[in-house]
Amino acid sequence: MSTTDTDVIDATHATDVGGAVTLTDAEMDPHITHAATRRWLADQGLPSGGGALLRFDAVREDGLRRVADLVGEADKLAEELRDHLVIGALRTLDRDLESLVLDGATGEVTTTYFYGNPGHLDLAPLAPSLEALLRFTEATEELAASRGQFASYEGRFGQKAVGEASRALSAVFEEHAGDAGVPPYWKMAALIRPLARIAGPGDGLVLDLPRRLLDEEFGAAGIMRFEDVDFPPALTHEPTRRFLREVGLPEDGYMFQLDTEVPLPTLTEYCTDIRCDDFTTDELPLGSDHLIRLGHLIEDTSLVVDGATGTVLAWSEPDTTLRPLNTDISTLAFTLWLLHREKSLDAEHDLSAAYEQLAATMTETLAQVDPVACDPTPLSATDDGWRYWPEIFEDQAGGALYA
Repeated sequence: MSTTDTDVIDATHATDVGGAVTLTDAEMDPHITHAATRRWLADQGLPSGGGALLRFDAVREDGLRRVADLVGEADKLAEELRDHLVIGALRTLDRDLESLVLDGATGEVTTTYFYGNPGHLDLAPLAPSLEALLRFTEATEELAASRGQFASYEGRFGQKAVGEASRALSAVFEEHAGDAGVPPYWKMAALIRPLARIAGPGDGLVLDLPRRLLDEEFGAAGIMRFEDVDFPPALTHEPTRRFLREVGLPEDGYMFQLDTEVPLPTLTEYCTDIRCDDFTTDELPLGSDHLIRLGHLIEDTSLVVDGATGTVLAWSEPDTTLRPLNTDISTLAFTLWLLHREKSLDAEHDLSAAYEQLAATMTETLAQVDPVACDPTPLSATDDGWRYWPEIFEDQAGGALYA
């Protein structure tokens, strides 16, 4: 959108030095009057590349832009919002989630979406200052990578590590949150992001889940463990067989219903014997006689495991398409556990009040453990890049994340 010289500060003098974008007094006048914010932007500046959670390209490329210059029908905006400044974006994996908005008078950073009626523009708190925002982000990213102030967490997994990491991350947020308290996005980060540390590397599987983790979460009576007689000959992947025997899966995982009525069939057997009137063999995916059906995600989507490799996939009946779901049975179980944990946390902390941010946090946490479950990069000629778990998390109407 075109703007006048008085609407947007000229970006031609924005300086990118040592990976940080700094601004001059002239570039900050007249919209940034908060002294501490002016000092920060002049000295430390903003990371030119942002990071995994933030992006500040707009400041380097376009300078500071007012909210009033980026929305249609700006006259409908509340007057106190018009001179707020859009400085970048809050990100999630491969896309921008929300716009970052700076209050030049107070230094507070909020987020918003630019859509709908500008008269109802909603700003959600994110940080009391730019300094706090960058500290929050740095701590979250360091925990995920086990570096910096969280370097001591390298190789540490289990309930104790999760609890300690959650408390340590919360302490960072609380130290810099100010009188208003920790904003919802960071509160959910402290509660959910450490859950990625519940299990370390497995033998033949991605994760070595604690033996009774699912029992404790779903109740021992809600976990189904299999015997060798339940496995079809096509299930030759021994780590998967061992997991199903020793750890098992929840019969009701909210988004997944385990089929316990019959011995585990191959997808070919399921479609030709049980659903013989609904499918022809031509509609089945290649290698369907080596895909073992464990149950269904939703009524028209079967969850199957490749009997030779242990890869977990989703087969959509309406479009007869086979898509990656999880790397293996251990990360499938982690996903179901994570979803169940989130519901308990939501019941206690009302995390879903900021639903979009919660969905992003869940996807980022799952991606840390199982990138395949969230990465839309096609893995085959027939893979369209659609991924079940991120879509389910983001579907607010479906309400998967509500307690």
